[in-house]
Amino acid sequence: MQKENKVCNITPADRVGSVQEYYFSKKLKEVAEMNAAGKNVISLGVGSPDLPPSEQTIETLCEHAHNANEHGYQPYVGIPELRKGFADWYQTWYGVELDPKTEIQPLIGSKEGILHISLAFLNPGDGVLVPNPGYPTYSSVSKLVQANLIPYELKEQLGWQPDFEALEKMDLSGVKLMWVNYPNMPTGANASRELFENLVAFGRKHGIIICNDNPYSFILNDQPLSILSVPGAKDICIEMNSMSKAHNMPGWRMAMLASNAQFVQWILKVKSNIDSGQFKPMQHAAVEALKAPKEWYDNMNRTYRSRRDLAGQIMHAIGCTYDENQVGMFLWGKIPAEAEGSEALANKVLYEANVFITPGFIFGSCGERYIRISLCCKNEALQEALNRINNMPM
Repeated sequence: MQKENKVCNITPADRVGSVQEYYFSKKLKEVAEMNAAGKNVISLGVGSPDLPPSEQTIETLCEHAHNANEHGYQPYVGIPELRKGFADWYQTWYGVELDPKTEIQPLIGSKEGILHISLAFLNPGDGVLVPNPGYPTYSSVSKLVQANLIPYELKEQLGWQPDFEALEKMDLSGVKLMWVNYPNMPTGANASRELFENLVAFGRKHGIIICNDNPYSFILNDQPLSILSVPGAKDICIEMNSMSKAHNMPGWRMAMLASNAQFVQWILKVKSNIDSGQFKPMQHAAVEALKAPKEWYDNMNRTYRSRRDLAGQIMHAIGCTYDENQVGMFLWGKIPAEAEGSEALANKVLYEANVFITPGFIFGSCGERYIRISLCCKNEALQEALNRINNMPM
């Protein structure tokens, strides 16, 4: 008789109890089980681009992968060509001048950067301002590093922008860092020059590092903006940018952050003790992707625009309203007044129409009356999702 294995009487670190398994990690397991049972769920949840990178990007990856000397460990700061590629990209599209030697740090995805920035700047008990609604990783990583979470509300009536009057009334004495994300996810609110000027002024006034997570500025958006374009921003701001969305490279995990040389050096001290660089052929391919002309972004956005039209029809079929001026690769909609809540509505659509949409509550309490639809799904699937929802018992 086989002896039953038992876990030793070990308890995990306290930080493990401070966070929960990521919502999508749990929900996608359920969706997989439904698919295994023949449900054929259409997923409109996760924002993972289904379009490919450019042909030149893929060809460059293959070409360099055949070189025998490009498979070893790489510099923690990335190859010089990649840092220069990011610097040129920022100059071309954002009008921001960055020193590729000292003001840019490549990342294995922006999600990694959230952890490295937090480890570099936050001691246990330090205050960190996190948006509500906002990307859940800002809060979960802050908990993991034992920082003091201070949510700040984003409200529809203020265009999903920080309420600076409310912020000034808060006790900011222990606050070290503030997470912002414009163009915004999940709400689709766009960045503006005035918003970034206000954030820089707020950060400088209170000695709070402003971290702008900026992966969506090329999606359904004609005017990409960087917070670093504001004079003096580099003194107090860090900006992360990702190739996952604008270049259709989510699985490649290619991203970067930019700031002043001192901030970058402190972050590098943390990062260099955690990973060992990125695959060199992928770095060369990323350089090629960063050279994409305006036509590349225009073609991609034509696809997303068509998809958003269908996503809007889905919103209306569910009884939701939304702002037509949203940017990014999601559509954020307000649920009808009679709906119990975002999770209940999302589950109804999942179980009765076999369509997975994201309930807004996962982004914070201010998202409870909203749902989110991903545009990372072909028109045919979006149309089928619309048909299923229209035939759903109400």
